[in-house]
Amino acid sequence: MLAVQKAMPETGFTLAEVPIPSPGAGEVLVEVEACGICGSDVHVYQWTSGYEWMKPLMPVTIGHEFAGRVVETAPGVTSVSKGDRVTVWPSMSCGACQACREAQPEHCERKVTLGLTRNGAFATHVTTPASQCFVLPDNVDFELASLTEPLCVGARAVEVGDVKLGHTVVVLGVGMIGLAIALMARRAGASTVIVVGKDDPVRLEVARNLGFSDTVDLAASDLATEVQRIAGGKVDRVFEATGVTASIRDGLSVLRRGGVLTVTGIHSKPVEIGLTDLVRNKHQLRGSHGATRATWVTVLKLLAQCGEEFRPLISHRVPLAETVLGFELSIRKQASKVVVMPKLAAANTKDQL
Repeated sequence: MLAVQKAMPETGFTLAEVPIPSPGAGEVLVEVEACGICGSDVHVYQWTSGYEWMKPLMPVTIGHEFAGRVVETAPGVTSVSKGDRVTVWPSMSCGACQACREAQPEHCERKVTLGLTRNGAFATHVTTPASQCFVLPDNVDFELASLTEPLCVGARAVEVGDVKLGHTVVVLGVGMIGLAIALMARRAGASTVIVVGKDDPVRLEVARNLGFSDTVDLAASDLATEVQRIAGGKVDRVFEATGVTASIRDGLSVLRRGGVLTVTGIHSKPVEIGLTDLVRNKHQLRGSHGATRATWVTVLKLLAQCGEEFRPLISHRVPLAETVLGFELSIRKQASKVVVMPKLAAANTKDQL
């Protein structure tokens, strides 16, 4: 089968022919129908700082935001069956560390992640523990289901940031996670959600298509001025989803006393902040990464109820052989969410690339 792999600690991916894997004990084999390109995948593609731990694992097949159909199950697997349409929680806990013993597998100290620490879903087939599979509602198609993981990340960030009814919110970053946070903050009851990008017209337009009228392009505007104009003052909550260290300081500058800034971006450089100001302003700085099983259940219910609300997040669909072109679209900020669809014919994507 064809697989997109990180084979060397340098920029780029390799298209490789590899055997179709067989499911091990407790596992299933999933035929991949749709797999989204994630911001962390882009970091791996560009080989930015923070992913050096992948070196001894190479070559590894990338891709963790996916949905597909179960085509084989290992003996004894009963939670899913051959033919089931599923999406998969890619973070697998060890079951033995303190966090796992305390029923907090999302904090596992030795977690394994499909597409990063074991072979993932930028391929025609992938194996996964059956326990990580969620059977899709009948009315949720594969491309919508491939949004489940990033939507869960956004939903969990909003939980960590403790968004309340009537809060004013700034979201820094208009990639998939930033837009997911904005959507989930609105659903949590935020009265104003300001979506901020920089020289990012395509993705800011996606935000507007999702119903966010308060958008800011920092290439043309000053953040503090725009927040004052839109919100009438500093805001209750700020979410950082850029991976740019300067955005932490920018976010703190528009956060009211006692407000919360939640960091979700992956940063390749350290950031310096004024701790005295942080203390005197009683600012709370939190980090959010991944999600919980309960979040997955909630988001799948949401997709079943109003999935079409989220489809505008998807801007491009590419076949597996053109995955790298999808990454280039993402890097150039010409795409919101690129979904790789292994069964898609290459001729169908010429107008997108």
